[in-house]
Amino acid sequence: MSDKSDDDQGMFRDCRVTQSSMEQDRVRRHRLFTALLLSSALCTPALAQRPKKAEPPPEMPSAEAESRAAAAAFQSALPATAANAGIVRSVVIRGTERLEPETVRSYLNLNIGDRYDRERTDQALKALFASELFADATIRDDNGALTVEVKENPVINRIIIEGAKRVKEDKIREEIRLAPRQIFTRSKARADLGRVLELYRRSGRFAASVEPKIVQLEQNRVDVVFEISEGPKSKVRQINIIGNEKFTEAQIHKQMITRQSRWFRFLSSNDTYDPDRLAYDQQKLRQFYLTQGYADFRVVSAVAELTPGGRDFIVTYVLDEGQRYKFGKVDLESDIRDIKAKDFRALISIKTGDWYNAQKIEDTVEGLTETAGLLGYAFADVRPNFDRDKDKLEMNVTFQIGEAPRVYVERVQVNGNTITTDNVIRREFRLAEGDAFNSIKVKRTRDRIQSLGFFQEKFEIEQKQGSAPDKIVLEANVQERPTGELQLSAGFSSLERFILSLSIRQRNFRGRGQELRLSGNISSFSRSVEAGFTEPYLFGRNLALGFDVFRRDFRSFNQIGTQRNTTYTQVSTGFQIRTGFPLTEFWAASFRYGLSFEEIGLDRNLFFRNGVCDPLTAGRYLCEAIGNRTISSVGYSLIYNSLNNGRRPSAGQRFGFSQDLAGVPVGVKYLRSRVNYDWYKRLFGSGFVLNIGGEAGYIFGFGGDDVRLTDRFFLGQPQMRGFGIRGVGPRVLRFPLNPDGTVITDRRQAQDDALGGKAYYQARAEIQIPLGSAGEELGIRPSIFADVGALWQVNRPILQCRTPSGIVTPIVIDGITCSAAVDNSGGFVERFLGNSPSPRLSVGIGASWNSPFGPFRFDLAKALLKQDGDNTQLFQFNVGTQF
Repeated sequence: MSDKSDDDQGMFRDCRVTQSSMEQDRVRRHRLFTALLLSSALCTPALAQRPKKAEPPPEMPSAEAESRAAAAAFQSALPATAANAGIVRSVVIRGTERLEPETVRSYLNLNIGDRYDRERTDQALKALFASELFADATIRDDNGALTVEVKENPVINRIIIEGAKRVKEDKIREEIRLAPRQIFTRSKARADLGRVLELYRRSGRFAASVEPKIVQLEQNRVDVVFEISEGPKSKVRQINIIGNEKFTEAQIHKQMITRQSRWFRFLSSNDTYDPDRLAYDQQKLRQFYLTQGYADFRVVSAVAELTPGGRDFIVTYVLDEGQRYKFGKVDLESDIRDIKAKDFRALISIKTGDWYNAQKIEDTVEGLTETAGLLGYAFADVRPNFDRDKDKLEMNVTFQIGEAPRVYVERVQVNGNTITTDNVIRREFRLAEGDAFNSIKVKRTRDRIQSLGFFQEKFEIEQKQGSAPDKIVLEANVQERPTGELQLSAGFSSLERFILSLSIRQRNFRGRGQELRLSGNISSFSRSVEAGFTEPYLFGRNLALGFDVFRRDFRSFNQIGTQRNTTYTQVSTGFQIRTGFPLTEFWAASFRYGLSFEEIGLDRNLFFRNGVCDPLTAGRYLCEAIGNRTISSVGYSLIYNSLNNGRRPSAGQRFGFSQDLAGVPVGVKYLRSRVNYDWYKRLFGSGFVLNIGGEAGYIFGFGGDDVRLTDRFFLGQPQMRGFGIRGVGPRVLRFPLNPDGTVITDRRQAQDDALGGKAYYQARAEIQIPLGSAGEELGIRPSIFADVGALWQVNRPILQCRTPSGIVTPIVIDGITCSAAVDNSGGFVERFLGNSPSPRLSVGIGASWNSPFGPFRFDLAKALLKQDGDNTQLFQFNVGTQF
């Protein structure tokens, strides 16, 4: 008997229970034949002479019958008698390869001595097939001697996917439950087929087809092949809106995620058909109408129909807008003793007569819940009760704060950390076991853990009911991500031309939150080797201690057109020790001491004459900077930080003020002060992030020391986009002269020496634009920005002028009397420009990309305000180094 229908596509063969009286006769004759042989060999002579009745020779049984009879005799526990009819006398299992016979018997539920009938054997077959271990099974009945023949399902050797191009094979394999070394069943294959097709439908390919095939191998093994025909993407050709009277179709389309297919949307996937996205669009439409006062709005129907070609879809929405409501009476009631309704009404921003807005309702509920949590009521139930007056078209709202106990933290639980120690996470908690619950401290804890950069971006602390109504469990379920960085990159940038950098950094060394780094950088204008270590919690106390050692070889340059010439070299070797500690939850202080030795030199072939630095060639400032010097400085910083994420902030602010005093106890003497500020806020409730920031600095020398060129501030790319490297601020431009003594004013032919400044300011406004999950996965972040700033305050240098060879009579240019040429070189005149605090302004667009080859940043910026002498640059890009 078979328990499967013909609709099962031949998955199982029919199984039968047979009875054979012929088989019983053969066994009976075989036994008689054996007994006759024995009696003829052992009989007495008298018996041998006894006349015998002639009988035909007995029929010899076949070999198969002999073996079956022997097996039955071996398994049989009961004789074949009339009294044992309908009773199981023996059970023989055949056809097993990997399974033990006892495993098959365990599914039969038929034991020797049990009564059985056709229903019992049918149930036994169903149990065998339900185990999904067998491709076929039959039960043969020989008067109670049951023979069970099975064919085991094959074992999967491997899973092969063919034809997958538009959807990654890894994503397809995530949907396939069949796996190598598992038992193959057709039911599992059909389920996998459905999941793969659903994956393609979610990606907009409704014409995709999947055909599973089996390749038979030896030893009852199979290869399972999924042959995929992906087909084209199904687009949304048109979106029809029916029933809209208050808003136009264009206004409604803007509220939807799904877009109509157009040629210019080739970079977007929002025009592909996705049923889940259409369901989300209905929620977006409802949300839009509810925020506009239409409390009775509903989507009557949303129908997607295939076009005649069967490739694209036409989506039709039927809307019922209803009437527009205003807020009527707005009240607050509280069942909690510590929350007085009259004191908390100020938290409700809704006013009678305003247009009804469901978003304001949600914001008010969230604000009241947060406030209750701040007072220790973690499970306060805030519910808005509505009373709709259809005659007046008013919505009366009463916010009800239900009774709830004051809650205390019963337990702090950390899960999912395999590398990071519990202590690293727990020390960021602002609440401990036994503390009164505080929702603000929970949010602060979330921000601090997220700012570590060790775990997933969207991290939340779960709040669970404790062992009693007044207890809560705070659970941090973290997902660790790699914190080690090994980067070897080569590239080209507009800042440093050729770049080769190697860096090794571990931000969570030994899982204790320590930072260890080693880096080396070689470019056309700089070489450096740095190493550093930071312990954020020294001896378990909230005290950070770190040190850095470095060797930096820097080459400054001037620029004549597109050609850059090295002006001076600066080699610095030194170390710095630093420490920091918190003052309050958001304020922190740090102190540092640094000691470095600098050697500044010039190319003697270019800038020296008769063994002495020539101010006419090198400039007065460079000649003064030559030599060796020691910088011994102490400094401090005061920092306020409420950012929600230290690596990619989207809310909060950061303020810093720092000062460094050099000359303690030896070396050059100066005081450098800096201040900076950044503010972040999400816009439009989405992934748009606004950043407004600024910084300023001032440096002055004391004890008879003036501020040298190498200690001044410089401003330009990349801080001021739209300007060149050190392109803002005081500079000396050396313009060449024609043979007749006239000035060549082409900036591209002038030698540009940036002098830096003692004071600067710079501010920026930038909006980061989201690109969805695809952009986040690739690490691409575009933005639009505006930069403003200035650099100034440097003493006016002594300008030089030299007449061209061939001119004997002295000439005066820009009030400077030019000296006579000393060789056949051309003449020049120097002009001092850019020493002004007037603002420079640029606007533009840019994008950053964390590529596999290193950070990449490009900016396209236009300088709208500039001063004479400033060097502008429209396009800038940098690869392979972090600025």
